[in-house]
Amino acid sequence: MPSTFVIAQGGGPTAVINQTMAGAVLEIRRRHPKARVLGSRHGVRGIRDGDYVDLTDIAEEQLLRIAATPGAALGSTRDKPDAAYCDLVLEGLKKADAQAFIYIGGNDTAGTQQILTEAAKGSIAFVHAPKTIDNDLEENDHTPGFISAAEFVAGAFLSVDLDFRALPGIYVGIVMGRHAGFLTAAAAAWRDEDTDGPHLIYVPERAFSVPRFIDEVKETLARHRRCVVAVSEGVSTADGKALVESIVPADKLERDAHGNLKLSGSDLSRAFENALAEGLPGKRARVDALGYMPRGYIGAVNAVDAQEAFDAGVFAIDAADKGGGSVALKYEGGKTVLKLVPLANVAGKTRHMPDDYMLPDVNHLSEKGMDYLRRLVPGRFKIGRPFV
Repeated sequence: MPSTFVIAQGGGPTAVINQTMAGAVLEIRRRHPKARVLGSRHGVRGIRDGDYVDLTDIAEEQLLRIAATPGAALGSTRDKPDAAYCDLVLEGLKKADAQAFIYIGGNDTAGTQQILTEAAKGSIAFVHAPKTIDNDLEENDHTPGFISAAEFVAGAFLSVDLDFRALPGIYVGIVMGRHAGFLTAAAAAWRDEDTDGPHLIYVPERAFSVPRFIDEVKETLARHRRCVVAVSEGVSTADGKALVESIVPADKLERDAHGNLKLSGSDLSRAFENALAEGLPGKRARVDALGYMPRGYIGAVNAVDAQEAFDAGVFAIDAADKGGGSVALKYEGGKTVLKLVPLANVAGKTRHMPDDYMLPDVNHLSEKGMDYLRRLVPGRFKIGRPFV
């Protein structure tokens, strides 16, 4: 049985990623009371560099306080290891005498575990524990971190819609989401009536057109005197290019270690501001990028999300004892259940929001899409209906 477990966190932090770490540590103590537990600082980089924090004897009370705290307590990384980097990681794991490595993260993290699994040839158990606010992991009904972030987004758009009822105008909120529109769609989760915002939702799964955007805003203003818009930072034009690519000169585009374009920020906000100023001159308009706020906001840590993240960490140790794989959250029989699936089913793949979650010819959610989101993010507030 494993005598040394290594745990790491990768990718963007969330409100509940530390729950998964804590769940894993406590389950190791229960199943393998003599095992050593090492937390790698800043993902696989810590393994490569031999930079660990010893989690073996940390008091349970302290561990549970960390669990309830947003952000990646071990530190995270955007490193995307190639074969040579993975050789160094394997060497680091062997130096630590690790028989199991649990890596908490998204599809790129699963990809790293897949490469390591193939290189190690069975000498170490590699487990991917799910985490991403994008909700874009294959094999998963939803992912730890998404519900808390979605609740933040739902509350933000409910609030801004009430604001713009009082002082009518146009509001555009840019929400994180590179390839999948789940989090942006969550803006509508607490919508009660057809007149409520967001009135328009733009997601990466559908081609974005500036002229159509302006026309739809005009139509919405004519009906409601205001228009609240939720748009994914990853929306793309009909040629498949991210909208930001049509705005920023090629030599000015920023990319991360994975080769991903920097999507949000002042350039994208200015593009929407300019489009509205040209297409609807004189109209009161505001463009905000929600940025990182939804993914780790301490005021919107959802209790169900936290418990599921913790349970995923517990399950990851069972997965390690069985030889490795990817932990998946399924929805079966009216409840969330945990299953072990092959790493290859998740690694490097993107789960897109289903096409039937959106209306055919309108940029808004269908009943099926609304039902999915309301199951995960049920409304928490009963508002008094405004008079305007």
